[in-house]
Amino acid sequence: MKAQYHRVPVSTQDTFTVRYDTTRTLSSIWHYHPQLELHCVVQGEGVRFVGDDISNFSAGEIILLGENLPHNWQCNEAYFRDDPDARFEAIVLHFLPNWLGADFLKLAEALPVTKLYEKARRGLLIQGELVHIVRQLMEEALRAAPLDRVIILLSILKHLTQSELIQPLATSHGFYQSNEQETVRLNTICGYTLANYTREITLEDVASVAHLSVTSFCRYFKMMTRKTYFQFLIEVRVSFACRALIENQLPIEVICYESGFNNLSNFYRQFKKVQGVSPLEYKKKYLNPFVRTS
Repeated sequence: MKAQYHRVPVSTQDTFTVRYDTTRTLSSIWHYHPQLELHCVVQGEGVRFVGDDISNFSAGEIILLGENLPHNWQCNEAYFRDDPDARFEAIVLHFLPNWLGADFLKLAEALPVTKLYEKARRGLLIQGELVHIVRQLMEEALRAAPLDRVIILLSILKHLTQSELIQPLATSHGFYQSNEQETVRLNTICGYTLANYTREITLEDVASVAHLSVTSFCRYFKMMTRKTYFQFLIEVRVSFACRALIENQLPIEVICYESGFNNLSNFYRQFKKVQGVSPLEYKKKYLNPFVRTS
């Protein structure tokens, strides 16, 4: 998928930046930047796009994004409708691969860090007890003096290189660069899909939103994302079904229709195609990670 280059604001006095973001709503553009990004969601929920991965996000999630990996976060509209006081909050840390100087990564001792940076090109989801450790260090970095922040980031990288509690997200990290017009078009398509995934969406509908003919839209979307629009739409619907299954408040039949699927058999078929397991197996596996589903 094409993405817009984003220049991360960096102080001339700092080798990296750490900030606390808070906003009423979140609808970021599909973008990339040369800095690695450590992103901790403090409050909020919705759908995130990392490379070719489409998944839900919620409070507590931490992801390490590699350099030039396209991504964006989109909060659920219902999240804000149901709670007018709700806000999206996150701790975001940016740093260039050579933040400690061009020669640092040439050191033999830095080889694990180099390998981590390479893995991060696919995006890495932090899991288990490592989440608490990394979040605590990120919170300390917000309050720390400049030299202490350097020590804290090194500590974070040390924990990440020594742990197996990280899960790759994207299947690849190849993508096309784009101009501003293409970026706006892609984000318009994404926003329209997230706002309307529960109802029937035709190619005519989404092509009109993109200001393209159906034929041109299909060719354009496949070239940009390496998948058809309906494959993309199904993945979005499955991601919302996953959230509903985890919340464990509705029967699967209801989740099927509220996720935008028009019949139960199609829902089961598409869900297993995307997730590799049935909705019931997914639910059991998440609610009790020690249950074997195969």
